[in-house]
Amino acid sequence: MTDGMPGTQAERTEDVELSQRERQVLEAVVRVYVETAEPAGSRNVARRFDLGVSPATVRNTMSDLEDKGYLTHPHASAGRVPTDLAYRAFVEQFMQPASLTDAEKKRLLTELDPEGASAIERLVRRATRALGLLSQELGVAAAPRLADSVLDRLDLVRVSSTKVLLVAQIRSGVVRTIYVDLHCEVPDDTLVTLTYLLNERLAGLTLLEIRQTVSSRIRDMVPDDDPAAEEILNIFMQSGGELFSWPGMDGSEIHIGQTSVLAAQPEFTSGERLKGLLRLTERRDLLATVLGDRSHDGGIQITIGSENRAEELMGFTLVTAEYRVGGLKGVIGVIGPTRMPYEKVCAIVEHTSSLVNRILE
Repeated sequence: MTDGMPGTQAERTEDVELSQRERQVLEAVVRVYVETAEPAGSRNVARRFDLGVSPATVRNTMSDLEDKGYLTHPHASAGRVPTDLAYRAFVEQFMQPASLTDAEKKRLLTELDPEGASAIERLVRRATRALGLLSQELGVAAAPRLADSVLDRLDLVRVSSTKVLLVAQIRSGVVRTIYVDLHCEVPDDTLVTLTYLLNERLAGLTLLEIRQTVSSRIRDMVPDDDPAAEEILNIFMQSGGELFSWPGMDGSEIHIGQTSVLAAQPEFTSGERLKGLLRLTERRDLLATVLGDRSHDGGIQITIGSENRAEELMGFTLVTAEYRVGGLKGVIGVIGPTRMPYEKVCAIVEHTSSLVNRILE
């Protein structure tokens, strides 16, 4: 269900062997800290979890876990808090499948508003907001990258004597329409001829290939005795980059939920941590790269703290899943502190991505 990053702490959870008691205490400490945001003390752990041992034994076990790198000891505190290694162990060994309540599912569906979400980016934007509200983490999403998609066909449709509708259909099922105003009347046979020739030259190419080469591919098509055809083809040569670019669908478009949801968490009460969070939300280029590089294999991917390669993300956990538009892939999920209710968050992210897929289908 989860993927660790190569050469990270994820590998160390297999290298350090824990006893049954250490595993029980470690799971208990993670659950206490996630729930309370306060360092877990041995008495609290022993009282809340039926471990069958005394607080003194729990305290000794916590000390052993600290020596092995799973717990750390905050200054002036008798309790321990989990390290990134502890959260990774929790995700891989202790995390149990969680379910959303009917009320939570209904709220997600209402927030996504499938009947009103005609545009892909609007749906994903609403889903990102819903994710944040429900998980109390920062919702994030990356739009699908259309540049690598293949053009299925082009159609030129008359709207009026001097206005033409360009309809471009992508193999993924996405369609874009653009109105083109001309200075002269367009005969029907010109539209038929141009439609045939444009498809002959451009259909089957990726949008990136078309943007880069459209001018050279159609230059020799420009006739001398047909002003309407010449004007239309000149538009393709001069504005091909714009015609075959979908706003918000180039892989760089990032949707971010409400930062205030995450800023209310205890980790961000200090000014420096809050500044780090705000700086992160401003680095849309970084988030686009990070989300675009994630591999999901049909499941959830979790990267915890120092497992994130980007320095700006090393104090956070990312939980993401894919959504699909035809053959295209986008990424949706949450960013939060490493102290995260992983079971619930994973359930919310997984359900949201499934819901987005269902609506897009």
